[in-house]
Amino acid sequence: MAKAKTNGKHEIILEAAIRVFANQGYFQSTISQIAREAGVADGTIYLYYKNKEDILATFVRQQSARFFDAFANLEDRQKNALEKMRLLVRLHFEVSQTDRHKALVYQVEMRRSPRLMKQEIKEALKMYHDLVGSIVEEGQQQGSIRHDLQLGLVKRMIFASVDEVITTWVVSGGKYDLVKLADPLVDMFFRGIGVAEAKTG
Repeated sequence: MAKAKTNGKHEIILEAAIRVFANQGYFQSTISQIAREAGVADGTIYLYYKNKEDILATFVRQQSARFFDAFANLEDRQKNALEKMRLLVRLHFEVSQTDRHKALVYQVEMRRSPRLMKQEIKEALKMYHDLVGSIVEEGQQQGSIRHDLQLGLVKRMIFASVDEVITTWVVSGGKYDLVKLADPLVDMFFRGIGVAEAKTG
């Protein structure tokens, strides 16, 4: 069994692995490449992680925990559902933009592992959907969001939109300011893209 991940070595290995996964692709990466990037012997990797998939799974859990903790620490400062939705999307974009290597691995390489998608990401996705759902329900109570909505559809639509914007940014090489897209995207969530039907006669 791998050692408890309680010291700095496991973090060094994890950061090195993310760079290798981002540059080489998850399936093309090897333990030897990760060890070389981390400046350790190949065998040292196995003292902290079982294999590549264990490294990737640890990364997903770590990133998800940090994201949801950061949102929870800021959420109480927001007065209404609109502000909370802006915070959620802006924070998601900021986290992605801060480290494109991590964003690339999370958005692209992670999804190449079916087993990981069924396990670690399933829990993170449910937490995200639940968070969006709670914001939507708060908006309904406040009168800023319609009541005649299918909540499950709204949750999937919002996550899919945010996810697609980040993936497009990652694939493009991160050549533009992702965070600046947060407010326009949330405005579309709340206002829609249609116009009120013109009155006649």
